[in-house]
Amino acid sequence: MAANQIMFVLFSAMIVIFSILTVTSRRILRAAVYLLFVLVSTSGLYFMLNYQFLAAVQLSLYAGGIVVLIIFSILLTSHISQKFESSGLKKNIFSAIAALAGATLSIITILDYNFSATTEAAKEVTMKLIGSSLLSVNYDGYVLPFEVISILLLAAMIAAIVVAKKGAPKPTELPNINQE
Repeated sequence: MAANQIMFVLFSAMIVIFSILTVTSRRILRAAVYLLFVLVSTSGLYFMLNYQFLAAVQLSLYAGGIVVLIIFSILLTSHISQKFESSGLKKNIFSAIAALAGATLSIITILDYNFSATTEAAKEVTMKLIGSSLLSVNYDGYVLPFEVISILLLAAMIAAIVVAKKGAPKPTELPNINQE
């Protein structure tokens, strides 16, 4: 087995294992850490495919930014040692059926698609092309999705702060000593 194949199997196994641990963990902070391992492993796959820019974005934006934001929100709104209650047998069965249905649909779609090789040369990716794509509002631009995601994250942070403030006990009123 070649080194590339070993690394692919390693990254794939890490993604599968930590994805399962992310959704089955009863401790919310551990689930966030497992998600971090999934995102780092995904960036490893991108590095293997020579998509260095996408791998760097994956590491810095998702693994570095989003997971830190999630962990910050967890620490702001709940206790670190908080455990979720275990799900019942009925929920587990329906979750397994939904996961199998999604996996089956994905596999059927991939196998039915006719992947064809192209004779065109790959486009050269330059910093100018990346910058114009990031700042463009045209067909292949990323300004609108970036703004939508930033508004969504802002709303999530505001909601986390509101939830955290509602849970705080109100101070008791001190007796007024001037009422004698």
